Amino acid sequence: MGLNKQHLPPMLLSWIGCLLMLACSSRSSSTSSAMGDKEPSGIAVNADSTTLYHSENLIIKQVAANTYVHTSYLNTEDFGKVPCNGMVVLSDGECLIFDTPADEIGTEELLNFLINDNMLHINGIIATHFHADCVAGLNVFHRRGIPSYAHERTIALLQKKADNSYDLPQHTFQDQLELTVGTQKTLASFLGEGHTKDNVIGYFPKDKVLFGGCLIKEDGAGKGNLEDANVQAWPETVGKLRQQYPQIKLVIPGHGAIGGTELLDYTIKLFASSPQ
Repeated sequence: MGLNKQHLPPMLLSWIGCLLMLACSSRSSSTSSAMGDKEPSGIAVNADSTTLYHSENLIIKQVAANTYVHTSYLNTEDFGKVPCNGMVVLSDGECLIFDTPADEIGTEELLNFLINDNMLHINGIIATHFHADCVAGLNVFHRRGIPSYAHERTIALLQKKADNSYDLPQHTFQDQLELTVGTQKTLASFLGEGHTKDNVIGYFPKDKVLFGGCLIKEDGAGKGNLEDANVQAWPETVGKLRQQYPQIKLVIPGHGAIGGTELLDYTIKLFASSPQ
């Protein structure tokens, strides 16, 4: 079962009296309609993906047969408005989500799209670490009776934050969590520290897609937010990931453009090449 595509507003065309220029304008309009609206600055577009939903708060793209990326925006003091990726996997009318959108508005839009527009049952939400771009919308999930999962370290770190205003995940795991989506299994694994002490990854074997979250960097990215990082352990953790999941075909980083296993290699090199 696929997801319905949101109809994007048509482009306004400036018709010119010349027949030749009119024909060119028509070709331009057709191309723009197929691609969808132009992406906001800072959003990387994968050439093979299909945009299903696009608002100022949320973008949803299909990146594999049963895998989707949701992208929302986190306003930060150090890095400005940051696009944040999460993953949705789908099978037989059910879906599972990795990371909430970065705020409640984006989370409401995501759930409305999945539940109201596509009549899907959401089996759960997995938060891949304790930062806002993973947990900010948990209360929206909980209000709708959708169960949440996270590594036991994530809950402990949220409990230690004096200013934490986010809901705590309801269910915990240690090394690995396996959940079923329709007839397919989905995995969440803790392989070691890196971006944070609790970062986990998601893997959907059906499509061979890895959601690396903030443990994995997009190609060409800098080191980013290191406030809670273990920079020394980071490359070793990604190396373990590469060994444990050798079938990976597609990699979704926490921020930026998706890619292949070259993103794992890039992340290892980035943190092994220089000290913090």
